Amino acid sequence: MKTKLSFLIIILITSFAGGVTVSAAAEAKKGWYPHIVDIEFVKKYAVIPKPADVLIIDARPTARKYDRGHIPGAISIPDSKFDKMTGKLPADKSTLLIYYCGGTKCKLSHKSAFKAEKLGYTNIKVYAKGYPNWVKSGGLKAVSVAHIKKLIDKNAKMVIVDSRPKKRKYDKGHIPGAISLPDSQFDKLSDQLPADKTTPLYFYCQGLKCKLSPKSAAKAIKLGYTKVYVVPTGYPAWKKAYGKGKLPAIKAGKESGSIAVSSFQQLMRDAPDTLLLVDVRDSDEFKSATIKGAINIPINELEKKMDSLPKNKAIVFFCGTAGRAGEAYDMLQLFNPGLKSYFLNAEITFNKDGSYTLKELE
Repeated sequence: MKTKLSFLIIILITSFAGGVTVSAAAEAKKGWYPHIVDIEFVKKYAVIPKPADVLIIDARPTARKYDRGHIPGAISIPDSKFDKMTGKLPADKSTLLIYYCGGTKCKLSHKSAFKAEKLGYTNIKVYAKGYPNWVKSGGLKAVSVAHIKKLIDKNAKMVIVDSRPKKRKYDKGHIPGAISLPDSQFDKLSDQLPADKTTPLYFYCQGLKCKLSPKSAAKAIKLGYTKVYVVPTGYPAWKKAYGKGKLPAIKAGKESGSIAVSSFQQLMRDAPDTLLLVDVRDSDEFKSATIKGAINIPINELEKKMDSLPKNKAIVFFCGTAGRAGEAYDMLQLFNPGLKSYFLNAEITFNKDGSYTLKELE
């Protein structure tokens, strides 16, 4: 009888951590770390700016798992590299450490937690349900700048959004291809986001102390976008890893004064704000469909509006078949040759959503 009673007492021993009750006997059987927390506990600390007195640690492999998706604010210390990366742990051994990995079938977080305990850390928790539960519960997904670089290199379909102020931050340097959509102007400028709400959106700002990108990401989710991510380490991490970046050079096309279609497409992807797109077709054609972001100056109005064209951007004239665009370029060269201008020597098919296809003319 005493044996049975003792067994029942062991089963009833619980650890109350963040509202989660877990059987100590069951934990021991699984090889789990005894102090388990749930998503509600983690949510209190998975915020930006990152709290100073807590460290969330992803124990999964960095490149294959962490880079592609992790809890915001978490750092990567793979369990397989724990001994080599202990320098990333805080000096204060009373700091709250929250480990997680790939769910209840993954023991990496538990193994790392036991190792940290051996090093003398006294306030350790494990989010046993881990990243799968975080995603399933609607938690905001974070990626690294290394993952963004891979996506850019393979020309993946996505939109990168810089949530920082445009003049003070974006204009001085940004991730190549990112659009400027300051969080303070999100509601006014949200039409810059793609019509297709399944398009992956990646928001970033000024690092782990900046809350602009998570705020904008939350607004995008409310608008119905289904693949929304943040890049918590933001532009500082990008600049440190890959440099400030150089703007792509403009390459001339075969026709004098034209821009090569390949160069135009690269600039539209990597540095769209360096171009002013001018649709020189009639206003009714422009209203029907044009390239997203373009302004309309019909060819017969161009001469009187030349003085309004900017000196700090490359001006690209276009129409449907290059005739009027070429004429606009010639006119600007005649009356205001100091402006940097080109024309698209291409046949263009316009779509109502602002997208387009180009066929370079001989």
